[in-house]
Amino acid sequence: MSRSRSLVPTLRVGIALVALAAAVPAAHAGVTYRLDRPSAAPGETVLIEAVFFNDTPTGAAWSAPRRIVVQWRGATGQPIRTTARAVGAATEFNVPVNNFARMSWQAVVPTQARGLQAVSIEGQSALMALDATGRESGTPATMAANTPVVDARTGEPLPPAEVTRLGASPDTGPAPEQTAMTQPAAIPTAFNSFTSSLSAYQPVYFAVGTRGGTTARFQLSAKYRLFTPEDAATPKFYENLYLGYTQTSLWDLQGDSKPFIDTTFNPSAFWLNENLWTSANQNWRFGSAAGIEHKSNGKAGDDSRSLNDFYLQPSFNYRFDGGSTLSFAPKIMSYVAVARENSDYSDYNGHVNWRVRWAQDNGPVVSAMYRQGDQKRRTTQVDLAYPLKQIGLNANGYVYLQYFNGYGETLLGYDERNRSQFRIGLSLVP
Repeated sequence: MSRSRSLVPTLRVGIALVALAAAVPAAHAGVTYRLDRPSAAPGETVLIEAVFFNDTPTGAAWSAPRRIVVQWRGATGQPIRTTARAVGAATEFNVPVNNFARMSWQAVVPTQARGLQAVSIEGQSALMALDATGRESGTPATMAANTPVVDARTGEPLPPAEVTRLGASPDTGPAPEQTAMTQPAAIPTAFNSFTSSLSAYQPVYFAVGTRGGTTARFQLSAKYRLFTPEDAATPKFYENLYLGYTQTSLWDLQGDSKPFIDTTFNPSAFWLNENLWTSANQNWRFGSAAGIEHKSNGKAGDDSRSLNDFYLQPSFNYRFDGGSTLSFAPKIMSYVAVARENSDYSDYNGHVNWRVRWAQDNGPVVSAMYRQGDQKRRTTQVDLAYPLKQIGLNANGYVYLQYFNGYGETLLGYDERNRSQFRIGLSLVP
């Protein structure tokens, strides 16, 4: 069978992963605001709570003001401006990937405020609502709505049967406090549940080199979280379990049938917590991963290669004040069930992948990997990714450069020494 036929299943997997990646909402970092309660009398103190969530591929810095200016607008629209003071001492936060920081400010409801208030923070687009009706008199806007459902244009009551079909009472509606206490969480669709659990794993790239013939090396990768944490700040042990899949191919672009030279299929199951410990100033962070993975090139006979390994990968991260993060994450591996055809795999690839990575927020990413087998069999890979938007292109992704020298550019050729190879291309996940 021609090796070019292996292109079909690999491209199918690649297209599927790219489609899934496209379905996931774009990563972002932002702040959401809310009031700690729906109603308070004039003169009472309320909390304005803020949550900064980092959904970007790199760590992010959040500098929250110690004091903010709050605007209150009642039925007349005439604003009242007051200040609110931060609760606690910390206002500078370094937020790791897929983590959040929380803080709040104390605000006194103005004594002049009456009725339903539109509350905003100067400089922010968020708009909140608070019922400031005094409890000694008046009808609070947060009381139950003891009135029928009417047509918005005519004011005439709707037929009770029609309202009942909507899941509401024809005569009365619950107060906001009651709704917050009794309303069940929205049930996500199966597709939304799947995509919300899918995230980046290893780098995703496509790069071309010309030494020894024109070839392309590309990699697709994603991980899937098996359980959604009830509390993202303190997930339970089993809520950190993942399934991962990575596929790396070397493609001959110069041959007559453009065959794949080799493809490594790499499924895995692992435990991952990127935030086991964080320093008080959030500059230092320690995480860890541990799991089992399988590697195979999907071939039979003399070209068959496969192995399994258990691994432990601690990660040490330092967040610089300039908005970049330096990471050191050695991957320590113990091989099991190694195929006869590659029984000496560890002699060439060793037992530790030493990894260092530096990433600037919304900027370049540089990573390096070094490993050493027996008898000075060394392998080095250096990757540089630079955002396309930083070079004037309104496009997602990165310009990607890769340098490789040593053993194991393919699983088939794990014991073959590869000369220095430079490749250039595009990266979606650096």
